[in-house]
Amino acid sequence: MKLALPFRFTGLWHNPDFLRFWAGETISFFGSEVTALALPLTAVLVLNATPGQMGVLVAAQNLPFLIVGLLAGVWVDRLRRRPMLIASDLASAFLLVTIPAAALFGVLHIEHLYIVSFFTGFIVVIATVAYQSFIPSLVGRDQLLNANSKLEVSSSVAGIAGPGVAGVLVQVLSAPIAILADSITFLISAIFLTSIKTPEPAPIPHEQRGSTWGQIGEGLRLVWGNPVLRSIVLCGVTHNFFSRMMDALFVLYVSQELKMGPALLGAIFAFGGPGALLGSLAAGPAARRFGVGPACIGAQVLTGIARLCTPLALGPLPWSAAILMLGQFLLGFARPVFNINQLSLRQSITPDRLQGRVNATMRFIMWGVTPVGAILGGILGEAIGLQPTLLMAAFGVLLAFLWAYFSPLRDLIEQPRLPEEAASPP
Repeated sequence: MKLALPFRFTGLWHNPDFLRFWAGETISFFGSEVTALALPLTAVLVLNATPGQMGVLVAAQNLPFLIVGLLAGVWVDRLRRRPMLIASDLASAFLLVTIPAAALFGVLHIEHLYIVSFFTGFIVVIATVAYQSFIPSLVGRDQLLNANSKLEVSSSVAGIAGPGVAGVLVQVLSAPIAILADSITFLISAIFLTSIKTPEPAPIPHEQRGSTWGQIGEGLRLVWGNPVLRSIVLCGVTHNFFSRMMDALFVLYVSQELKMGPALLGAIFAFGGPGALLGSLAAGPAARRFGVGPACIGAQVLTGIARLCTPLALGPLPWSAAILMLGQFLLGFARPVFNINQLSLRQSITPDRLQGRVNATMRFIMWGVTPVGAILGGILGEAIGLQPTLLMAAFGVLLAFLWAYFSPLRDLIEQPRLPEEAASPP
């Protein structure tokens, strides 16, 4: 007699290489949650950073988008993507371990954090483009939404447990030592990546590459010439500019003006995890129920509402903590709905030979403004105060939805499909 199981493992559950990739990324997501909290706390609690210095710290991490953002796409399309991901993990592990090492020897300075932030940001630019371009060859285009959703679920689960664990590690071990955990997770991720055997599409042959600038131009023309992709880019530019203004000041605002310690700050960040888990699970159903475009637009509106919770959190400590937790939960829910759908959309309509350049172009434009946003946030934080700056930036995030609303994305109900002959290499 056969027992009926309440669920069946189908689809990507039978793709062992995707499962290895997923496992490695999941472990790395947990480590990244630790650094996301421990690095700014190292600056604030150990090095007594000013608002201006916090702005520079966030800008240093995002500056590589301007420097290598477009070149990253060319490199990813010219080289094998899996080896690039392995090298990125190993380099990140090395850079991060220098922070606890410097702290133990008593030679840690804010400039050290600037340097590590810059070079890890450099690696993130390349690795993220390689990551997003590697997935279609690993799972196939018909499984893109499924794969992106699973990866986002892992990120969400890490967001639930990671910040709380990070807060405790910072409280017990100190912020610099806590960063060691992230370094270890990068090494584990590299081990999983080395075990993947699925062949990738061949990189662009040398004789077909043309000039670097010509290849960059091909990616720019495809993105800017497509009204749907263009609207996503402009929405992302506005969102990221004002979000980085807020990110530059958030830890300082919570620590100094709201008088919250690392453990409570970790608990606040942790509320983004359950929201992100629900958002990851809701991304596909939301697109099927409301349409791909309306789901993206609604998620961006909710993002703005979530961001407004930060400057409105002034008051008694329980009130402030509750409002910040609500904001993190809503933000956690909204971003996966937006990101999973827009990423799957652009992966679906982009030929394999252009995956790297399209992903890089999108990220270059959307993230290239972030250093300016972070620096401006630091300047305004010192000039007019933290709370007024955060309020201004939150309204900027909210208004980002207008780019998508007044575009063809508003009427896009289903994911377009790229013809097979266009998807394959020439």
